[in-house]
Amino acid sequence: MADDTPAFSIRSVAIVVFLPTLLFSIGEGALIPLIPVAATNLGASLAIAGVISGMLMIGELAGDIPSGWLVSRVGERPAMIGAALLSIVAVLGAVLAPNPWLLGASVFVLGLSTAVFALARHAFMTSYVPLRYRARALSTLGGVFRAGLFIGPLISVPVIHVTGGAQGAFWIMVVSCLAAVLILMLLPDPESLFGAEAKARRSGHTHTAGQDLAAEESHGLFRTLWRFRGVLARMGSGAALIGAMRAARTVIIPLWAVSLGVSEANTALLIGLAGAVDFALFYVSGQVMDRFGRAWSAVPSTIGLGAGMLILALTHDTPHAVVWLIIAAGVLSLANGLGSGILMTLGADLAPPAHPAPFLGAWRFTGDAGSAAAPLIVAGLTGLVSVSFAAGAVGIVGLIGAWHLARMIPRYIPPRPRPGA
Repeated sequence: MADDTPAFSIRSVAIVVFLPTLLFSIGEGALIPLIPVAATNLGASLAIAGVISGMLMIGELAGDIPSGWLVSRVGERPAMIGAALLSIVAVLGAVLAPNPWLLGASVFVLGLSTAVFALARHAFMTSYVPLRYRARALSTLGGVFRAGLFIGPLISVPVIHVTGGAQGAFWIMVVSCLAAVLILMLLPDPESLFGAEAKARRSGHTHTAGQDLAAEESHGLFRTLWRFRGVLARMGSGAALIGAMRAARTVIIPLWAVSLGVSEANTALLIGLAGAVDFALFYVSGQVMDRFGRAWSAVPSTIGLGAGMLILALTHDTPHAVVWLIIAAGVLSLANGLGSGILMTLGADLAPPAHPAPFLGAWRFTGDAGSAAAPLIVAGLTGLVSVSFAAGAVGIVGLIGAWHLARMIPRYIPPRPRPGA
């Protein structure tokens, strides 16, 4: 049978795979930096605002279990349409929330819908992207998320000025989700355009393998965690640390701005500009991983995330604290961009080739567990000690995580020879 791998190009699936994700991410990018502001406007303390921000990651963790079943039952496109509509309901609940607790519940529901989007796209890319393009394709997918997280806050700045409050920017999520629904309904299904045909040529049948993969990712999750406990204890703990550092970054920067008295519009502008740095490096990350090995992306990225947190921890009470906030946000974004797509790539590399879905589900759950735990830890340390202590603790954990990844990645994923070597 002829190998159809060389015919693949990222452009062949770019619009149908990436555009709905970009729209959804723009809405989230506009909303996420302002969740702590909305919480404090409703009377929440700085620590409680951190908990409410973390409900997004906790919702994603909870959504990892049923989302694969949902995608397999109704299909990728209907599931994403439903997730976008549920997101609209969640955002409306957030806008109308009379107290911090209902705001937190709405953010949790938004996290559930985000899990559906993330799982469906990861499953599709893992099934149908050839190995030689895998890191670049997955880093591009990570870049699409980052593009939304950089565009969204910049769009929210004029909206905040016009509406006079942070919650006005929440409507950007509503518009983005409606646009994503429209795109998903009008464009051809990527499974029918590319995935099913490619799978049929490889295996001789036309069943929708992407939906099968999504279903298997969440089936028997805890049994799979036990089966792969060795690799998940070593590599999965590294994934959890990366997820924790990233989640802590999205929570601490807005909290820091609130604690320094930075205005809502300026907070959104700072996070949007930092997101531009993050976004600019997504393809570089894929090239580094494909050419030099995964550790050359994961380790420097984690070191940079830890260093950025330590910069914050040491400068909160200095005369130029806002300047140091800007510097730290740039360092964190540079580090995060260098690690674009690393978790998806490591998961795809470690998954058994013949039956990857259960492992991918366990891998995603492990990484999201770190993402869900970090905001709660940050909020707890902020409430018990201070936000500076929380940032310092996270920074030290990041440096430990980089050392751990430097030891584990070469053991489980030996670097491939460089082209021409």
